[in-house]
Amino acid sequence: MIDLYYSPTPNGLKLRLFLEESGLAHRIVPVSLSAGEQFRPEFLAISPNNKIPAILDHAPRDGGEPLAVFESGAILLYLAEKTGRLLPDDARGSLEVTQWLFWQMAGLGPMAGQAGHFRVYAPEPLAYAIERYTREVERLYGVLDRRLAGRAYLAGDDYSIADIACYPWIVPHLGLGQDLAGTPHLRRWFDAIAARPATQRVYAGIDDPYGKAPALSDEARKLLFNQGPAKAEA
Repeated sequence: MIDLYYSPTPNGLKLRLFLEESGLAHRIVPVSLSAGEQFRPEFLAISPNNKIPAILDHAPRDGGEPLAVFESGAILLYLAEKTGRLLPDDARGSLEVTQWLFWQMAGLGPMAGQAGHFRVYAPEPLAYAIERYTREVERLYGVLDRRLAGRAYLAGDDYSIADIACYPWIVPHLGLGQDLAGTPHLRRWFDAIAARPATQRVYAGIDDPYGKAPALSDEARKLLFNQGPAKAEA
């Protein structure tokens, strides 16, 4: 049994997608970020960076005590290796998937997150930041489009954790200032993943995090966007 500590952000949705695709037994443990639940000591014991997602595996492969894993990319790799699903078993294929997984973690996710923040959540519009991050997301979407030319998925013919990692950062493309009409290979890939039954189950009822900023109290905004070192170490 896997406990998934979760909030419906793009990074949280990656793990929901994997668990639905793999059929791995799991339990969702909601974490309300706006209420500051990510700072509770019991959560910090699992995720020392006070971010979701994180998991607690009650049946690790080594047969030992329950194992905590944080960081969405590390969790995807861990679960893929544990289950033998969504990761090729040959060295070259595994490397292809891992490279694109790390690319998402280092580039697509952080840049899209910043674009979304400055376009939707910032208390005042900052033209330079909006343009800077929106253009970088456009560039990264172009990288994906070129990669997907002549390929069904990022690592070839088979759906993998690399695709799972990237897809939640394409879902909010309109809120990120992107139009997929100019990236036909990315559009085809996006539509194919959206049509998968597991994807439809996961995204049922999920709102676009960058479609419209929710009304946030000053305290909630502080918890979400103004964490200092003292708070992170609490």
